[in-house]
Amino acid sequence: MSESKQTNRRVFLKSAAVAGAALALGTSGCATSAPRRKWQPRTYMAPKPPGGKLRIAFIGTGGIGGYHLEHASEFDIVCPCYCDVDTSRMGKAAEMHPNAKPYQDYRQMFDKEHKNIDAVMVGTPDHHHYPATMIAMQLGKHVYTQKPLTHTPWEARQLAEAMKKYQVATQMGNQGHASEGWRLIYEWINSGAIGDVVETHTFTDRPVWPQGVELPAEASPVPATLDWDVWLGPAKPRDYHDKTYHPFSWRGWWDFGAGALGDMACHTMDGVFWALDPGHPSSVEPVATTPMVGDSFPKASAIKWEFPRNGKRRAFTAYWYDGGLRPKFPKDLEIGRNMPATGNLFIGTKGTLMVQGDYGESPRIIPETRMKEIGKPPQMLERSPGHVNEWILAASGEKPIDFPKSNFAYAGPMTESILLGNIALRMARRLEWDGEKMEFTNIPEANQYVTKEYRDGWKF
Repeated sequence: MSESKQTNRRVFLKSAAVAGAALALGTSGCATSAPRRKWQPRTYMAPKPPGGKLRIAFIGTGGIGGYHLEHASEFDIVCPCYCDVDTSRMGKAAEMHPNAKPYQDYRQMFDKEHKNIDAVMVGTPDHHHYPATMIAMQLGKHVYTQKPLTHTPWEARQLAEAMKKYQVATQMGNQGHASEGWRLIYEWINSGAIGDVVETHTFTDRPVWPQGVELPAEASPVPATLDWDVWLGPAKPRDYHDKTYHPFSWRGWWDFGAGALGDMACHTMDGVFWALDPGHPSSVEPVATTPMVGDSFPKASAIKWEFPRNGKRRAFTAYWYDGGLRPKFPKDLEIGRNMPATGNLFIGTKGTLMVQGDYGESPRIIPETRMKEIGKPPQMLERSPGHVNEWILAASGEKPIDFPKSNFAYAGPMTESILLGNIALRMARRLEWDGEKMEFTNIPEANQYVTKEYRDGWKF
């Protein structure tokens, strides 16, 4: 890291320690003289933003960052600053917020602008989700972070705990969680419409980027618009390869993304975690997979989680399929009717629920005769004003901080369980998991992947 960046990092640590929020910064063991507020679900209201308008900073302005910019613009917000490691991807932010200050390193942005912002939307490659989000929360900022919430299971556990510690409004960017479809699925399952769920099958059309591939032999020159060192962030240094990592294909590489599973399971498996509240899995294993090529995720995989009994909810098995793999047709599916290209099957003792799409679209009990017999489920959940809306309302002090339904208390445990599947792929073994201790008990070598090493300057 350059001397200027080292200096800036020292300044950031100093300023963060005395930030207006008076919150602790750094690893566990750091203290603050301010008393910690007691966690009170659905009661704590964030203070109203100064001046009445929520001040949002955007980390990542291309790709999903453009979605953040567009949806936030539907509200009466202020953007004092934004950040993208590649200046060529700042165009939309500059156009929409011409008076906002641009940055390429969010650590510098937080250092210089933390008093000017109330909330942050994070849309970066997966390996930056945790550091960007944790810095924001430690400074008392509300955070909307894209899926998967984190890059490792350990990071997911940390952010779930941080929500309680810092009492800020949080939301993971699995937009379908606000949909009517996932609510109907929850209500059908929890009203007993298909009996006890014994299996779930989730399948996707991902990946749509290269996986199971070798790195190019020759390095490429780094574009003048890109700060490659900051893009690497907590990951170990390496050469730049044009179109191999930035701006899209990083998803297929272990140090930066989480493969097809990490990209889509927080969307497509959302109903499994919401409706069944599974808790920690007891084991996870790959049941079919093409090989990993170095640090490149497999072209195709199928993964199995075993979830033990949780109160009255019986034990069940969850399956994931990507790269063209699919579950077998359910016995309740009518002849001549096809399964969707992406979606879910919930197999119950009294019937089957089939879901089309990644966001809970078009849930149907099959066969159709059974659907007509059961009808619409009784309403158990409040309906959403919109996924980004939930977070804006909470961050603005209009709703309690846990009003967003995919807040980190929910999204953290879900992401943690999902990412265990990638460790099973990496080890090519069935792994037994102790969720309380957060360790694999039968293959100790797998525990190295529960967390990871962070480069100096990126340890939070």
